[in-house]
Formats: sequence, structure tokens, C-alpha cells
Amino acid sequence: MTDFLYQYPPLKAGILRQRYKRFLADVELENGDVVTAHCPNTGPMTGVCQVGQPVQLSVSNNPKRKHPYTWEMIQMEDPDPVWVGINTSLPNRVIKLALENHLFDQLSGYDSVRSEVKYGENSRVDFLLTGASQPPIYVEVKNTTWCQGNVALFPDTETKRGQKHLQELMALLPEARVVMLYFINRNDCTQFTSGDLADAKYGELLRTAVDKGLEVLPCRFDISPAGIRYLGLAGYNRTPV
Repeated sequence: MTDFLYQYPPLKAGILRQRYKRFLADVELENGDVVTAHCPNTGPMTGVCQVGQPVQLSVSNNPKRKHPYTWEMIQMEDPDPVWVGINTSLPNRVIKLALENHLFDQLSGYDSVRSEVKYGENSRVDFLLTGASQPPIYVEVKNTTWCQGNVALFPDTETKRGQKHLQELMALLPEARVVMLYFINRNDCTQFTSGDLADAKYGELLRTAVDKGLEVLPCRFDISPAGIRYLGLAGYNRTPV
């Protein structure tokens, strides 16, 4: 296995000119052309949607796509330049590769990795890990790009869906292990905490869940136009910023 968990296809460099209608962004390419790219991120992208910043786009050869370009990452300067991944479809693909390669020492003893497994009331957990010698491990993945200094925070907006997930995951304890894996989609954060300023209810539920046995894995990743590397765990702070 290479250092890269995921390698991007050849990307196009450009400058962000605007994001609009949630799923669209206008980007000026290096040759001066302005293209409309798909923005694969439904959230507010707090702190990582700054007009004038460098971005990288992938290009699809699917003739049926209305917008062949996809916005993959943006370079922020706070204070040093850092690439931040904004494509929310990637974290689960990367984590699946990591789980299949048993990359996380904190998760062991499993021999099966299943995706999108039903549980609770009309919910699906991102991954279910099972093995003959231990209880099942439910792993929910959350993409994390908002930060204050070197502290990554989730969520960056109110998330009723995220609250529901925590409540239903708590109900699985203690018969199963339950893990919230926060995919820190930038390399400049060494700490993690809940984003209570955006959603105090989520922060309260997370702390309650941890008290009941839920495990928090804040996973740090290095993002570059070449690919994505795993850097290890950030520290988890129960006290929000």
C-alpha cells in the first residue's frame, strides 16, 4: 500500500470566483476561461469558501454530465497555505480503504466491513465491522473542515440528521461498540471538539454519548492535489471552543 490512501486523477487548477445554488461554483482556470463546476458539498462550508482562493477541479469524461468539472479542494491561508478537501463524497471511500487495510489500531478484531447497514429507525450506519471474537463495531463518518486555530470542529451548522444519528447510535450501547469517526479534511488541525457555536444540541448529545461509551476517533488527513494521506489521530477535547 502506498503512502496515499487515495490518489486524485489529474486535476485542473483555478481560482474560485463564486459559489451559488449550493451545488455550483464558477472557477477561473489558468488559461483565463471561467467554467461552472459541480460543488459536491451541501453544507455552508464555513471558513472554506473564500472567493479568490486557489482551487483544484477534477474532470469527468461522462458525456451525459451537464457540468464535467467537480470542485475537489480549496487552498486556505490561516496563516499558512493548506489544502482543504470539500468533496463530501470522498471521505467514506477513503475510510473504506483504510478499514479494509486495518489502518486504525483502535479498531481491530474484525474480518468483515459492510457499508450502509440499516439500524435504528430508517437510518443507515456508514460501516459495520464484525468478527467472530468481539461485539460488532458501528462506525459513523463525519466530514470536518471548519476550524478555529488548530482545532477542528463539527458540525459547522445545525444538523438535525446528525442529532438523530447520535441518539440512535446511543441506543446500540453497550451491546455494540459505537464509533464516531471525524474525517478532518485538512492537515493543520491537531485537536478536535464539537461545534457548539453552530449546534449546541449536537455538542450536548455527543458528550452524553461519550459518557455512555461512544468512542470518538478524530482522524487527521493531509490533502494535496496528488492525493490523501492519513496522519493519525487529533486530540479530542470534550470542552467546546
